[in-house]
Amino acid sequence: MKNRIIPVAIATIAMTTFSNCNQVKKIEHLPYPETERGNVTDNYFGTEVADPYRWLEDDRSEATAAWVKAENEVTFDYLSKIPFRQAIKERLTELWNYPKESAPTKKGDWLYFSRNDGLQNQDIIYRQANPEAEAEVFLDPNQLSDDGTVALASTSFSKDGKYFAFATAASGSDWVEIHVMETEGKRLLDDCIEWAKFSGATWSPDSKGFYYSRYDEPKEGVFTSKNEYQKVYYHQVGTPQSADRLVYTDPQHPLRYFSAWESDDSRWVFVLSSEGTSGSEILYKRKGDSSFQVLLKGFDYDYSPVECQDDQLYVMSNEGAENYHLIKIDLNDPTKRQVVIAEKENLLESVSSAGGCLMAIYLEDAQNKAYQYGLDGKLIREIELPGIGTVEGFNGEKEDTELYYSITTFTAPATIYSFNLESGKSTLYFRPEVAFNPDDFTTEQIFFTSKDGTRVPMFVSHKKGMKLNGNNPCYLYGYGGFQINLTPSFSPSSIMFMEQGGVYVFVTLRGGLEYGEKWHRAGMLENKQNVFDDFISAAQYLIDNRYTSSKKLAIAGGSNGGLLVGACEVQRPDLFAVCLPSVGVMDMLRYHKFTIGWGWVVEYGSSDNQEQFEYLYKYSPLHNIKKGEKYPATLITTADHDDRVVPAHSFKFAAQMQYAQSGNAPILIRIETNAGHGAGKPTSKRIDEATDCYAFLFQNTNTPYIPVNQKK
Repeated sequence: MKNRIIPVAIATIAMTTFSNCNQVKKIEHLPYPETERGNVTDNYFGTEVADPYRWLEDDRSEATAAWVKAENEVTFDYLSKIPFRQAIKERLTELWNYPKESAPTKKGDWLYFSRNDGLQNQDIIYRQANPEAEAEVFLDPNQLSDDGTVALASTSFSKDGKYFAFATAASGSDWVEIHVMETEGKRLLDDCIEWAKFSGATWSPDSKGFYYSRYDEPKEGVFTSKNEYQKVYYHQVGTPQSADRLVYTDPQHPLRYFSAWESDDSRWVFVLSSEGTSGSEILYKRKGDSSFQVLLKGFDYDYSPVECQDDQLYVMSNEGAENYHLIKIDLNDPTKRQVVIAEKENLLESVSSAGGCLMAIYLEDAQNKAYQYGLDGKLIREIELPGIGTVEGFNGEKEDTELYYSITTFTAPATIYSFNLESGKSTLYFRPEVAFNPDDFTTEQIFFTSKDGTRVPMFVSHKKGMKLNGNNPCYLYGYGGFQINLTPSFSPSSIMFMEQGGVYVFVTLRGGLEYGEKWHRAGMLENKQNVFDDFISAAQYLIDNRYTSSKKLAIAGGSNGGLLVGACEVQRPDLFAVCLPSVGVMDMLRYHKFTIGWGWVVEYGSSDNQEQFEYLYKYSPLHNIKKGEKYPATLITTADHDDRVVPAHSFKFAAQMQYAQSGNAPILIRIETNAGHGAGKPTSKRIDEATDCYAFLFQNTNTPYIPVNQKK
């Protein structure tokens, strides 16, 4: 059947009239498209599972395109009727409009850094001869496309600084093209690498070429085809891609990722192999040898290479150390291993090598501390940080004496400092000027008890002096998976929300790595329900302690966090007023059949396994929607070019929710065009999406938006 939508006239939305445009207005009569329900059924080990919206998985069909158009018409018609939507956009634009700058990096004779004046869609790369010299534009990604939808995915310089490789992604896709510039005259070369994915350019020490990873060109849909058999190639500058040398492939394991690099002295070549999102293996060989050998066998542990000097490979690992440690391996005799930085009580989050030192960043209750070590592992100093928050940086070359790092908090964007390796002194390098006073807000870390008695932390931010009366709107955000740490981060949207009396909450759920591998494993596979229990317990704590109430509480999350929101919504629809699942994994029985979904099986499990099917089916958001239930107001967001979590997840979830909903709360889906999973999204689109999400939140928590200049 070509047309899968039964046409419904988009009626004018009836609204109660108020004279004050800042007030919440009642919006009624949502004319959802009457989406056709098919008869597709799958049998999983004797259990029949209906999949009535299977046809929405084909995002290239005319029927799906018609459905997307019809849904967007309903959604944007609804959003256009929210009286304070424009005022929110204006304030968000003001808050977004501040200068952003990265720490500089020395390459060749130049210092390179990125800068955004405020509202530019993409950051511009500049360079200068020294910190006092005038900066010049080196590469402006805003010129790569008319609408700003082509973005830089990664960049890298050759060792001698002569060449600059940059990977571009169109419309947010994970597919990238790699291009090469000659830095002296900023001349773009003819080199072009196609069909690379999850890869940038890793230069060889002689600066003549680079390693990269790619897949074969998809034979079916670019955004839906399953990606298998990744291969590593070496590209020599000035030659066509067809001449690139195959470095490594593994035809016996089609579902592995690979990346390659050389030691700085070019004596060794390494390949890092992973079989999903956790667990890895390191292969190695002397340069010139014909085949690779296993150095660190996979895939029970995680290995992160740091440095290779004098035939000694430094690797950060959780083998024998759940909070990670740094080890050193003699490549001439791999049985000789030495612990350089021993495991501590807190998580070792990262280690970098620069200036002849090792720079280690630890995580203590989801906040960073930093230390400087010698290459022998001897502690030089704990770095006296200028503030508390998320710390990034300390990268550089062997000859560097000055490094740079940044600190980010919930109430202030990244501030950059220089760090002198000899004195240990930090000096302010760049502090952005913002359109609000950070001192008006406060953040506290609170610990609550989850369902099974586990102690879980969350960060709670709000205006100083806020009363705990249960009437504050609350934005509760979580992720909980894939060893990803949720630490303090800045968002202009959160400032706008807190200005309106909102409570902005980040909860550190199990499934991340904040407290080591045990914390991760307690929220994966058969333990995934713990993550949802943590999130629900966080919500209950906030309600019980009068930070908010069920009528004022919104939950949000993206990707794996979208799964979190969807699962909690269908499990506890009574607990929330608004749900904002973004690019979520909603169909836990079929997620592994699209693009790189197979890579998440180590985290979630697979419906092809009977034991794993049982627990996946119990919490899969799509399959636990109940007909006749009153669900919270829901705004699902996705994008037509998302080739990581394909939009079919959100399409099917929205259709099923609209079919099942018995209450009056709206169930809407906002489908961005020419956008992907989120990375590289132009500033203009980010502001538009934030505007719609917060307008929807205020509307459905009965929270009038009052412009800042009208507040007393």
